[in-house]
Amino acid sequence: MTTTSLVPARPAPTEFWRGWPGPTNPPGAAALAALAGGAAFAAITLPVDRPGLGWLLAAVAGAAAVAVAVGRPESRRPGFIAWTVATVLLLGVGTFRAAEWLFALCVLAAGVTAGLALVDARSARAMAVGLLAPIPATMRALPWTYRGARALQQRNGNRQAGRALAVAAVSVVLLLVFGALFASADIAFGALVERLLPAVSGSSVARLLVLFPVLVVALAGAAFLRAAPPSLAKLTGPARRHLRTLEWSVPVGLLVLLFLTFVVVQLTVLFGGTRHVLGPDGPTFAEYARGGFWQLLVVTGLTLLVIAAAGRWAPRRSTGERVLIRTLLGALAALTLVIVASALYRMQVYQQAYGYTRLRVFVFAVEIALGVLFLLVIAAGVRLRTGWLPQAVVAVGVLTLLGLAVLDPDRFVADRNIDRYQTSGRLDIEHLSTLSADAVPAFDRLTEVERTCVLWTITAGLTNRHDGWRDLNVARERARDVIAAWPATDTCQLSSTINRAD
Repeated sequence: MTTTSLVPARPAPTEFWRGWPGPTNPPGAAALAALAGGAAFAAITLPVDRPGLGWLLAAVAGAAAVAVAVGRPESRRPGFIAWTVATVLLLGVGTFRAAEWLFALCVLAAGVTAGLALVDARSARAMAVGLLAPIPATMRALPWTYRGARALQQRNGNRQAGRALAVAAVSVVLLLVFGALFASADIAFGALVERLLPAVSGSSVARLLVLFPVLVVALAGAAFLRAAPPSLAKLTGPARRHLRTLEWSVPVGLLVLLFLTFVVVQLTVLFGGTRHVLGPDGPTFAEYARGGFWQLLVVTGLTLLVIAAAGRWAPRRSTGERVLIRTLLGALAALTLVIVASALYRMQVYQQAYGYTRLRVFVFAVEIALGVLFLLVIAAGVRLRTGWLPQAVVAVGVLTLLGLAVLDPDRFVADRNIDRYQTSGRLDIEHLSTLSADAVPAFDRLTEVERTCVLWTITAGLTNRHDGWRDLNVARERARDVIAAWPATDTCQLSSTINRAD
């Protein structure tokens, strides 16, 4: 069976919100079947309330359904495959990590990468507009799929639809009858069937009835957008109006001088580190590290906006103007790298003094990502070609989240705090008990009483609800095995060991 081509007969106009034709042909039978099948499979597998294998399966099914429905569009983009793979990897984090805060960030990032897979957005403006494209695409996909269903019915008549329903009904009846007989004849097969099939209840039926139409509409909108995306070329070009040289170079030059002064002070204080902090007139660890890290993090982010604005509006017609851009923006980016190093050092000092937390690990990773972004800014400024930079920013964010998933931040926090406990005797039991099942294997290094207090909340969450196949999670299964091998005692009798982190 051949898939009906959904490619528009004429190129999309340069205006995004006006005159976007969309696909000229309605979806064929293969496209409609792919969208309905992908939505049904995703609705059955998706565990909406926790990380699990179903998120990965739903992502693969959705991507495959859109690919089959669209067929082979004329406008092939290298970024389509890369952003699709990134979306699947981000949603696949829920299969291996139990930390819900990390998975929530991955789901949000997957929404961005999925939008970039569907729309060819190169500049920051094009990305901002293109990420809104699924909204009108979803609304326009409803009449589009209806036209395809009507055309299919008129072409084949009701007889074909009746035969298809009869085949589906007979298949379901045969599977239910013979499956029930095999399940009652063999205990092992019955246990497998019970584990694989979702429990039928009022809530599960209601969940399926809600998810299926939502996912059908979402996949139809994605297919509509992928088949005939709007052209965002007009949003990718250079700025129409430029500032005069003095209008941008004076404020940026003064900012460079301010940064240079700060960096000189940091070179005499920051890397002297311990003597300054522990000296009789110096601040404490908390005052030194915590008091400046957040300000420097904000400075780093704002500097990116300043560089982006100057890079867009500064003139570059003559050789002198191009040299001035490279000099000032390059100096600003290079000095910001020193500020990034200062912020990282402050956070490292703080973590060594008071221990690790999820937030501290996350902002540490964010600051490293910002440092990488400034290296990319310097690289882009060498040739004054920044068309690739906006998508590179998103790619750095995706790699940061995937890197955190590989690091396993909850277990990393547990390991580092237990290391600190073994040398200092200080342990924040209350904080460790809030970590996810990812951290459970690290708690075997504690004494039985300490381990019991840490696992009190985590064990309750693991025993109150067992995972089915759709919410299967490697970290939670491993945690259950660890707890089963060394069960925690019933009560927590620890009080004197608890020391809260600053």
